[in-house]
Amino acid sequence: MKRPTVADIARRAGVSKVAVSYALNGRPGVSESTRSRILAIAEEIGWRPNSAARALRGARAGAVGLVLSRPARVLGVEPFFMELISGIESTLSEHSCALTLQVVGDHQREIEIYRRWWGESRIDGAFLVDLHRADPRVAAVEALEMPAVVIGNPVAAGSLPAVWSDDEAAIRETVAYLTALGHRNLARIAGLPDLVHTTLRDDAFTRACRGLPHHSIAHTDYTGEEGARATRHLLSDANRPTAVIYDNDIMAVAGLSAAQEMGLDVPRDLSIVAWDDSPIAQVTRPALTALSRDIAAYGAHAAETLLARISGQHAQPFEDQTARLTPRGSTAVRTT
Repeated sequence: MKRPTVADIARRAGVSKVAVSYALNGRPGVSESTRSRILAIAEEIGWRPNSAARALRGARAGAVGLVLSRPARVLGVEPFFMELISGIESTLSEHSCALTLQVVGDHQREIEIYRRWWGESRIDGAFLVDLHRADPRVAAVEALEMPAVVIGNPVAAGSLPAVWSDDEAAIRETVAYLTALGHRNLARIAGLPDLVHTTLRDDAFTRACRGLPHHSIAHTDYTGEEGARATRHLLSDANRPTAVIYDNDIMAVAGLSAAQEMGLDVPRDLSIVAWDDSPIAQVTRPALTALSRDIAAYGAHAAETLLARISGQHAQPFEDQTARLTPRGSTAVRTT
């Protein structure tokens, strides 16, 4: 189907293309009645400005980019990114700005996409997520001089502003809660080991568990399958943990099922804590104790920061709300 053009509007309005250009761009040279007629026709036939032409005039693209280097199957089941994107969209929509989203397999492909989008003036800025230490994406975006915001801890963000929350404080609160319940053998089933937020949580967990007889960490890919596998492995050990903290709700739900399949009672034999709350965590039986935060607000704050950068404002790192522990039925006092 042919895209409506300025020539189509000119033909229907019975004027020249120059007159249409004047009317559409708010320039003098046409009467108000002609301008109104041209604008009405443009609206009727669905005409929109050509992005390439807008770029040549130095106009903004009216869009920002987000490229995710994660398997699409993980994104389809993990509530975190869906809630994050909903928060981003809620703020962008208020400013008539679109979100351009793509899923890729590695960081090099992600860098190539940002270079193309920026070079073609398809986006005005971008979000970077799931940072690694010495992440090549940071240097690449800095070299482009493209406005960008890191959603994550500023420790690896370089000169880019970051929107983040204090994961170490959340870990400390969770470990203190579990030890107060009498647990002395704790485990953490974590996400991808190369991610900055995974290493920060690992380090915080190790420090918080000092003085306990046993603690352990297992890394996964965030999927329920891997969460269940890691749970079965830990619970098959002679010195099995009595409490497990999971890096997302999907793995925690899978871990709950694995424990019950092995004949363990939750929370009598095993206490479970999920990082990031969701409806999924609340409808299991028992409902999962979780680290709760407003993820949509987190995304909205990231979008506000990026829009400020695009407008030329200086943006400082923004520390968002620390996740709060919400006790439910999956944790209890250790009785044996």
